[in-house]
Amino acid sequence: MSTRLITGIGELVTNDPSVGDESALGLLADAAVLVEDGRVAWVGRAAHAPEADGVTDVEGAAMIPGFVDSHSHIVFAGDRAAEFEARMAGQPYAAGGIRSTVAATRRATTEALTERASALAAEARAQGTTTLEIKSGYGLTVDDERRQLEIARTITDEVTFLGAHVVPPEFADGPDAYVDLVVGEMLDACAPLARWIDVFCETGAFTPEQSRRVLTAGAERGLGVRVHAGQLGPGEGTRLAVEFDAASVDHCTYLADDDIAALAGSSTVATLLPGVEFSTRHPYPDARRLLDAGVTVALASDCNPGSSFTSSMPFCVAVAVRDMRMTPAEALWAATAGGAAALRRADVGRLTVGACANLVELSAPSYLHLAYRPGVPLVRRVWKDGTPPFVR
Repeated sequence: MSTRLITGIGELVTNDPSVGDESALGLLADAAVLVEDGRVAWVGRAAHAPEADGVTDVEGAAMIPGFVDSHSHIVFAGDRAAEFEARMAGQPYAAGGIRSTVAATRRATTEALTERASALAAEARAQGTTTLEIKSGYGLTVDDERRQLEIARTITDEVTFLGAHVVPPEFADGPDAYVDLVVGEMLDACAPLARWIDVFCETGAFTPEQSRRVLTAGAERGLGVRVHAGQLGPGEGTRLAVEFDAASVDHCTYLADDDIAALAGSSTVATLLPGVEFSTRHPYPDARRLLDAGVTVALASDCNPGSSFTSSMPFCVAVAVRDMRMTPAEALWAATAGGAAALRRADVGRLTVGACANLVELSAPSYLHLAYRPGVPLVRRVWKDGTPPFVR
């Protein structure tokens, strides 16, 4: 095993107050990180760094943990730019647009789907994402859902079965029959390929009763629980997520006081997806309200062709600061350690001894520039599990 010392770090975000300062970000100035066998072996002041087989000097740049994007849908075919154009002209967003992507995905070859998903994953990596969750949900047949998960597994271990995304056209007159398929033959085929199960509990998608069936069946098969809720309007999805001890409830645009109280008393993370509101012109979630109530908040891209076609976590951080009343520190924590919490991972989203050596070097002296300089490609180099860095 060889070791590499990354040194000359002007500002290091560790997300561990016991390593750096007492803030949630655990900031450490004039820092260094020792990497060994894909893991962080030592963190501290550069002046006290141990010897290593190799040295990389970042010459005063800031470094942060790799972004943890805990919500994406990147296995798909087709294009919905015309739908985006219509929304910008005043047409409201509705969940039914998903069906056009379903039709295109069903027609696409496995090779084409794999190529596109891999390209989007590489695009995300270039912008600092080192941990990526990927959902199915654009197949909605047994074979197509299984195919999406097989592709996702070539990219990440964080794979989510979302057969309950919307009711496909062939079941329009019998949505409960489609739920029967999801919790039966489809789950049998997909559970071995997934870590998580998810459901879109929303008007126009699945009712709370249908969602409960899906989550119960998935949990009985040993899958962790995730829930889409509160995107298009208020409903019961958030409290259902808490009831099932879901790792995360995602969107949370429309929340009642009872929803927030339930989240605050639980281990369920509220994952906010600012790219969606940017793209749909729905109101942004009130992150300040959640944070002040003590809810754990994550940020994710929701990269998908309809409501949020961005793979950029720096963009999500900037929008969260500007439009969701988060401080720069809160937004960065939510996009790293918060995403890790939403995946129930302790080995990513932080730079402490034993964690995965996922590091991002910024062309900037401070993490503050992620929000201060929106739209600027500040990610210079990305280390994933200590491997030689991706260079933009």
